[in-house]
Amino acid sequence: MNIQSFTVNGFAVNSYLLYDDSNECLVIDPGFYEQYEKDSLTEFITRNKLVPVKVLNTHCHVDHILGNRFVCEHYHIPLSAHKEDQFLLDHALEMGEIFGLKVQPSPPVDIYLNHGDTVRFGNSELKVIHTPGHSPGSISFYNKADSFVIVGDVLFSGSIGRTDLPKGNYETLISSILNELLILPAETAVFPGHGPSTTIRNEHDTNPFLQ
Repeated sequence: MNIQSFTVNGFAVNSYLLYDDSNECLVIDPGFYEQYEKDSLTEFITRNKLVPVKVLNTHCHVDHILGNRFVCEHYHIPLSAHKEDQFLLDHALEMGEIFGLKVQPSPPVDIYLNHGDTVRFGNSELKVIHTPGHSPGSISFYNKADSFVIVGDVLFSGSIGRTDLPKGNYETLISSILNELLILPAETAVFPGHGPSTTIRNEHDTNPFLQ
């Protein structure tokens, strides 16, 4: 599995492109907002002769869904997210206005993902882990074969996701991290929605919110 990250929009969101030797790929949290950001994605896909097949949202806060419509419509591919975050998609335009963003409405969710589901593409698969707290529908995507997990804004290097946004909950977030993420193998790489990557071991041992 190959993981290509793009740091995009004014919130410095990590958008991820995953692909394997089949050349199929999927996009996780397409925060692409400016045209040059969109161009960087399409140029990478074209240069590497990739075939996009899915868009996944770890959660639906506006900074993570700014490019949903562009990617889904440009490549004619379906969108997947957790149903508990549908209300965030429904109010994305209003949230964008608060931050001075002209938001393209996200296309409808084609597939609602649930805890324990498997997302397949090419020769690869991701396990869906429901990790609420930052938002009620936050989900993480775990790949056992290559030992990594993409966690959205649930867990960061040395920090955790904020819980003061609509329907966020601190106790729920901590429970998600302790009971769903820190039980993964210690060497698992963690790819968050903002900032640098880390590992389960590093967060278990040093994250001040988890001690």
